[in-house]
Amino acid sequence: MMTTHPSTTPLTDSALSLPVRLLLNPAPTGTGPVDGAWWPYSRDLTQELPALATALELPWGRITRVAVNPAHWPVIPGKVPVGTRVVHVGWFVEQDPHDLLLLSFRVGRWDLLVIPPETAPDTAARLMAAVGDPHNRLKASGLMAAAQDDGTRETTGESDSQHSQGQTLPADLATKSERLTT
Repeated sequence: MMTTHPSTTPLTDSALSLPVRLLLNPAPTGTGPVDGAWWPYSRDLTQELPALATALELPWGRITRVAVNPAHWPVIPGKVPVGTRVVHVGWFVEQDPHDLLLLSFRVGRWDLLVIPPETAPDTAARLMAAVGDPHNRLKASGLMAAAQDDGTRETTGESDSQHSQGQTLPADLATKSERLTT
């Protein structure tokens, strides 16, 4: 089930009215390649991270550091204010470009699939369902590639038997994604 948390951190008038689009896996780290999924509204980390860090404080504890791959983030600030504290932001070109690495005192390391802001709602819902699937063994970029392959097959009419890319999103996720978007 998709968990949404309203932002309580003052950002801008538009950001205040938008819930954090977030799914957290109920199991602790180590059960799958990603611990949840985040669908930000933009590629502006200064704008997006305060609401995410605030939403994660209750389940994961205070987020102290975040790391991203610079491939999808045009500006990477060194620090982002979150209420009265600061979250340190770093970047690594070796990191999965669709992964957001978070560190907290209480839980340790967590990895979230970052669903690009421009992603269609049905595709985002399928991705969140795939992340929440206990049988998922795909990392962030694998999930994104599978979702893109599924979208290509839907528009070209290619069937599963014709699809040769290997790993795709499970077929039963279509019904799960409908529940996430309603």
